[in-house]
Amino acid sequence: MSEEAAGGASGAELHWRALESLYASAPINSLFKSRLDIPGEGLARIQFEVDESAFHAAGAAHGTIYFKMLDDASFYAANTMVSDRFLLTTSFNLHFSRPIKGGRIVAEGRWISGRRRVLMAEARLVDEDGEEVGRGTGTFMRSQIALSGLPGYRVS
Repeated sequence: MSEEAAGGASGAELHWRALESLYASAPINSLFKSRLDIPGEGLARIQFEVDESAFHAAGAAHGTIYFKMLDDASFYAANTMVSDRFLLTTSFNLHFSRPIKGGRIVAEGRWISGRRRVLMAEARLVDEDGEEVGRGTGTFMRSQIALSGLPGYRVS
């Protein structure tokens, strides 16, 4: 698609919009009320609505939801740096700061380093009151999967 046909969007911006589409197309994301926005290179923001369906028996979000939000935000921040291949998470460390009792949570991802084979990115979770509730750092590796071959990777 030419820049003119895309309303003047740069190649990087087209890549970011296609990544947003890829996120929306993933079957796992139909289980969550969430939306990915990529505001710039090396950045990703995902807004999640967390409700009781993600709670453990003590009435707060289960750790799996923390991982999902942190991994996705850091993954997409890293994948803004790679326009030809899908990245794979090879390791992820996370830290829980506070329990999530529900509501809107924003996952803010940021690329840290690497551009070739291995990339690092971090993310933090912020609740509706502006408090950080979790943080994580991931390592991501280029896969053999071409982004262009994935049906969800498209500009709408």
